[in-house]
Amino acid sequence: MSEPPEDAAPQALQDRFAPAGACFGCGPANTRGLRLKSYVQGDSVVASFLPEEHHQAFPGMLNGGIIGALLDCHSNWTAAYTLMQARAADAPPCTVTADFHVKLRAPTPLGPVQLRARAVSTEGDRCTVDAELSAAGKVTATCRGTFVAVKPGHPAYHRW
Repeated sequence: MSEPPEDAAPQALQDRFAPAGACFGCGPANTRGLRLKSYVQGDSVVASFLPEEHHQAFPGMLNGGIIGALLDCHSNWTAAYTLMQARAADAPPCTVTADFHVKLRAPTPLGPVQLRARAVSTEGDRCTVDAELSAAGKVTATCRGTFVAVKPGHPAYHRW
């Protein structure tokens, strides 16, 4: 985890809207999770993450499952924020992943990584997001996912 970029929103979306969140990837309250912090920056949502040694797949390289978790959570928050803006709401709807496809383009070194995501379409309660993860200035993984705002009765409805 790291500080937000200078021109990004000062508070992470997770801290502002889900401080008790238990998600493994982005829950601020999950002491054993990744605790990803996503910040609004213009029309994108950005994050930085510093992997630890136990996040590696093999010496010096980040595990693909951790990469997927980072991209999934970051994209989900991008979708939630986008739907909140589209609805002119005070808080984002609780969104869940409907589908996501990760492309691992190159091995990701076990050092600081940056994430950038942008909504590419919204329709009703759905938002499609494109995201990328980069390390040392090189894009090493990309993702496209669809995220859906859930309604009362869904197990995730009250998670935020």
